Amino acid sequence: MDIFENRRNTNKKMQEKIIMEILVCIKQVPDDSVEISLDEATGKPALDGVTPVVNAFDTYAEEMAVRLKEAVAESEVTVVSIGDDSVKNSLKNCLAVGADHAYLVKCDEAEKLDGAAVAKVLAKAKADIEAAEGKTFDLIFCGKESTDYAASQTGLLLAAELNVPAVANVVAVETADGTAKIRQETETGYNEVEASMPCVVTIQKPNYDPRYPTIKSKMAARKKPIGELEVGEIPESSMEVVKVYAPAKRQAGVKIKAESPEESVAQAMKLIADAKVL
Repeated sequence: MDIFENRRNTNKKMQEKIIMEILVCIKQVPDDSVEISLDEATGKPALDGVTPVVNAFDTYAEEMAVRLKEAVAESEVTVVSIGDDSVKNSLKNCLAVGADHAYLVKCDEAEKLDGAAVAKVLAKAKADIEAAEGKTFDLIFCGKESTDYAASQTGLLLAAELNVPAVANVVAVETADGTAKIRQETETGYNEVEASMPCVVTIQKPNYDPRYPTIKSKMAARKKPIGELEVGEIPESSMEVVKVYAPAKRQAGVKIKAESPEESVAQAMKLIADAKVL
């Protein structure tokens, strides 16, 4: 509670100065740049020796939030995550690349929560932070999906829990007069959307990469406290993982060797016909 008390005192002095508050929800996942196999004994992913990292789409979400903070004077970015103490390292990394505050919802069974349960926990965490610090979040950023389960549900379910507008697959956000001006990527192009704040946006990969921390920013992040929140009653998950299995390996392609383009086309058409694709 000391962290909350210190921040309350600071916030009383800065209450009138902060004009926009942004909350970024992050998830710690296994490094997706490493090929992960299944443990034959347990039937689960073999994660021993795999470094946990911030979910890739969540890093885009934080980068976009920090850029918005830099564009709008007197703004703050807060990051929040659910998990055990190991998640604090990921939260420190978020502090090192621009977040102002970080919170961990202590839950040793976070991996058992489905998207709906996670949304309920995050909604409670948002309310707890707002009550503790005397602030109201204007924007809630989430990655569009996690790289472990890739369900693309949590952000939209969170918006439903909070009863606020939601926009998915966002690649740009600006704000003006209590309205978020949003660029949404679709399969056919882009939509320009306006949403009243507060609202939830789920972030697709924009046309830039997340920034890297500097030695100086890492040192500063180590000194910043990470607030801890109680998960309370853990929501019951409606989803049960029945089986985890590796995707089928793609078969090698067929190389066509011919002396002329016409012969190549003829061979390709025969292969297509034999495979009954057409």
